[in-house]
Amino acid sequence: MKQKIEEKLKAISLRKKGYSLNEIVEKVGVAKSSVSVWVRNIPLNNHARKRLLTKIKIGQLISAENKRRKTKEILDNYRKQALKDIRNKGLDKITAKIICSLIYWCEGTKNYFQGLNFTNSDPRLIKTFLYLLRKSFNIDEKKFRPCIHLHKYHNPKKQLNFWSKATKIPKTQFIKPFIKLNTGKRIRENYPGCIAIRYHNSSITKQLLMIAETFLIEYDN
Repeated sequence: MKQKIEEKLKAISLRKKGYSLNEIVEKVGVAKSSVSVWVRNIPLNNHARKRLLTKIKIGQLISAENKRRKTKEILDNYRKQALKDIRNKGLDKITAKIICSLIYWCEGTKNYFQGLNFTNSDPRLIKTFLYLLRKSFNIDEKKFRPCIHLHKYHNPKKQLNFWSKATKIPKTQFIKPFIKLNTGKRIRENYPGCIAIRYHNSSITKQLLMIAETFLIEYDN
């Protein structure tokens, strides 16, 4: 009993100095539940309160950092497994065509009379779509007529070079850039603008749309 009282008094003394529950548990060597009951109503002076708040903040930062590290480890493992699956599976022409059609269904123009028109600002998605399109169909590269959509703060020549390299389409095939109205209040750094991939072939557009529609209907359970 005497030991318990001494432990309680020590815990209270430490709390008055601004020690956190975990610190008190470590120093006194008793259960956290007991410490919590002993110190729950202990008033703190400004110095103790400041120390405790600092410890709490540091603890929160450490906890957040640990959480980010664990999340990164989980994502890295998923990424490694995905890479393994993708490389082992490979990409046959039928699978490529299905993936291409689903991407087009999400971001492409549905009016096949206008031909193929796929617009996005993500260079990786644009590259992927074009890779799948070229793998799935016999593409006439000369039929591409891309159009980049830029803001006034963009450098048209620089962005033309960027998108020509990303798409592997000659700059001479790009039509005049479309310049969007911009108030100048918001400038997105490293934003490359949008690009509309236009390809004058309604047959390919019809195939993409019908493959995607059929796929969606087939798995509409």
